[in-house]
Amino acid sequence: MFTARVLAGAPLALVILALSGCSSHWGCTDTTAERGEAGVRVQVEDTSGRPLGVSAEVIDWRLEPHPQVPSDGDRVHFHYRFDGAEETSGPAVDVCAVDKERVALGCRTVHSSEAFGPDGDFTGDDWLAVERPEQVAGVLLIPDDQSYNGRNCEQDMKDGGGPHPPEPAGRGDQL
Repeated sequence: MFTARVLAGAPLALVILALSGCSSHWGCTDTTAERGEAGVRVQVEDTSGRPLGVSAEVIDWRLEPHPQVPSDGDRVHFHYRFDGAEETSGPAVDVCAVDKERVALGCRTVHSSEAFGPDGDFTGDDWLAVERPEQVAGVLLIPDDQSYNGRNCEQDMKDGGGPHPPEPAGRGDQL
């Protein structure tokens, strides 16, 4: 009699485990977004390629020595702006110095929350170190929001997974 009751309740227990996320490897998948088209001015996109209502723009750039390490030679000094971002948190995008073929010579991620201007606008400046500054033909932004730091399936089988931004851009990437 006891065995029959246990066997009758087993399917229900499995359903409860599956719905609670306590099942072994069921349903957790990671996906990586495609990299968006780089440009001087971009509309920042989420991992599904939808605009966030925030634009980012490289205002200007020039080659000059960094004031703290002038002996290192020229670096790329660039100014950027985010329009439509929130004050405390917002998107982050990769910015890259590129050659005339749009191959990345050096990249970094800039965060809208770290940009602040005189009238509350989201402007900032930063530096890129490149091996051959004379090859720099421009500075481009990649529209993919890099601020998402969600967990993947390997880190958290129950609550991880889903879409993730593309890998950050790096030296040698064709933009």
